[in-house]
Amino acid sequence: MGRARGGRLLPVLAALFVALLLISGCAAEGEDEEGSPVVAAEEPEAPMEDKQKAALYAAIGSFVGKAWNGSGLFPDPCGQTPIQGVSCDLFNGVWYPTVVSIGPVLDNSLQCAPDARFSPQLFDLRRLKSLTFYACFPAANPTTIPAASWDKLSGTLETLEFRSNPGLSGAIPASLGRLASLRSLVLVDNNLTGAVPSELGGLAKLRRLVLSGNGLSGPVPATLGNNNPQLRRLDNEQLLIVDMSKNSLTGSLPPSLGGLKGLLKMDLSNNRLDGRIPPELAGLESLTLLDLRNNSLTGGLPDFVLAMPALQDLLLSSNPLLGGTLMQRGWEKMASLATLDLSNVGLAGAIPESMAAMPRLRFLALDHNRLSGTVPAKLAALPSIGAMYLNGNNLTGALEFSARFYQRMGSRFASWDNPGLCTAETAGGAPTGVAVCKDAQEPPRVGVRDGMDAGGGKPEASSSFPASSSSFGLSGHKVAGLWCLVMVMVL
Repeated sequence: MGRARGGRLLPVLAALFVALLLISGCAAEGEDEEGSPVVAAEEPEAPMEDKQKAALYAAIGSFVGKAWNGSGLFPDPCGQTPIQGVSCDLFNGVWYPTVVSIGPVLDNSLQCAPDARFSPQLFDLRRLKSLTFYACFPAANPTTIPAASWDKLSGTLETLEFRSNPGLSGAIPASLGRLASLRSLVLVDNNLTGAVPSELGGLAKLRRLVLSGNGLSGPVPATLGNNNPQLRRLDNEQLLIVDMSKNSLTGSLPPSLGGLKGLLKMDLSNNRLDGRIPPELAGLESLTLLDLRNNSLTGGLPDFVLAMPALQDLLLSSNPLLGGTLMQRGWEKMASLATLDLSNVGLAGAIPESMAAMPRLRFLALDHNRLSGTVPAKLAALPSIGAMYLNGNNLTGALEFSARFYQRMGSRFASWDNPGLCTAETAGGAPTGVAVCKDAQEPPRVGVRDGMDAGGGKPEASSSFPASSSSFGLSGHKVAGLWCLVMVMVL
């Protein structure tokens, strides 16, 4: 019995002995001859050129203030002591700043001083790819975008953004047209004035052009269209977004815009544009958003929109001189359309029954026009509809929508201010501000325009889309209908 027990202990003891040898060997490898620990040699960190480091400190210091001690706080800005808002990339084993973002985005972001200015050293950052300023120049510090030296960044700069800078004034420099690598130019909610430089049309790699919320004037440059052989872009290098909304642009839309075959979104709303919508825009076969609200366009609703199958949002409201009628056929072709806003555009004639054939339509606004005739009952059967505004027209006859429809739509359905309109549905639901039909042959004697509703109070009216309103200029009812159900907008 004792022998058996001893035989079992021998393998265990042998294993413990081997483990001790391994531990002592590992410990020996971690000590020098005197028993001191040896730290494994680390690979040397990639260097950064002294000139690039000095240019970075000077450029940032000119924006955030003289008290900013870059060399003391961030001796290794591309390594151990990174600067918030600054990113670096390796080129041939050397660090270069490639991204500089200044503005109160995060708690520890770089923020501009009250006397922020541009430093010439900014243009010495020769590998710079992205430059962004947010809320950097207040109205008390009027500043202009430098006109010179942008050519130094022409081979690298891909993104240039100035957002929410009320003190950023003056013109957009034509020299920005020399940024041959630029893919995104965003100048939003500043105080820029003057014309949009035609040189921007020569930026062959530009995919996003957003100039909204400034005081820009003059025409939309015809050079933006890429049907000019000298400016023709590759299929994978086409403008995708053009947004010049909320400015003071004048003149007519250039037909050359129809050459932007890859364009996804065009927003020229809230300007002073006039003239007809050019038929060449039919060439925008990829367009999903066309927003031309709050202008002075004429010539009626163009038929070619029915041949734009990718279109999801068509917004033409508050062009009171547009005029024309609704196309009687072809609406079924707009299989992707989700938002159709044609309020206050001077439309006349009847609402076609074929408009009920749009399967994805969620928001329909035909209010404040001169539409006449009856309301097609099939509109209530639109499978995706969530908001419908027919108020402020000359519609007549009986509304034949169900009580369930009125209950589901609530305030997102409006048909008041149509003196000849009445409702045939009374049990369980009825539209606000519309009288009950007395019989099928007799129109209501009291309309919203010359009387009160059944409750004795004047029905609440929906307004058209004023340019000064917030967001897209929607009334309270339309905000509920459009924002809750349809639109997620873009710059």
